[in-house]
Amino acid sequence: MMTLDDLRRLDLKNIGSWPALPKLVTLLLALIATILVSYFVDWQYQIEKIDASSRKETVLRDSFLNKKRQAIDLEAYRQQLRDIEKSFGALLKQLPSKSEMDALLTDINQAGLGRGLQFELFKPAATENLSDFYAELPINIRVTGNYHDMGAFASDISKLSRIVLLNDIGITQSKEGALAMDVVAKTYRYLDEEEIAKQKKAARDKAAKK
Repeated sequence: MMTLDDLRRLDLKNIGSWPALPKLVTLLLALIATILVSYFVDWQYQIEKIDASSRKETVLRDSFLNKKRQAIDLEAYRQQLRDIEKSFGALLKQLPSKSEMDALLTDINQAGLGRGLQFELFKPAATENLSDFYAELPINIRVTGNYHDMGAFASDISKLSRIVLLNDIGITQSKEGALAMDVVAKTYRYLDEEEIAKQKKAARDKAAKK
């Protein structure tokens, strides 16, 4: 076993003559020093580059897989869009045009008369309520007759080829015993291209003022 004096007598200029143990320790220290210097001078940056490349690879892989899924589902999305457009077109056909509104009002009136009801009031609103692509027209109606005929009238309205919704239904009885039904019938029509353009312009102007 080497003593402290033995270590002091070692000649740094003649390492080859050292005993095996000091040579081994010196070699080990030199190796550790080389590794540390290499790490801080070069390896550290190489490792950081590798980590950055790995993260980039993960992002690119996720992006690729996402786009791949979108490509696979593209035809399904297109079919879904076609189905929506088809359904929308079917609903739109249930809305009369501006020129057909008079005929629809006549159909509502005839549905009541056909059930033997007497109209005391049939008053379409002076102005329509406009939406993006359709207009709503409320009609205040008051009819008199028996309960069965009023129910049949409501059923006939629901079976019209055009959309008519009955709202705010109220039935009262007069002193003479006759029944009177007050109702707001709401019917709808689609806007023509000129009206839709005006609606879009109005929406843009409103948004610009905010």
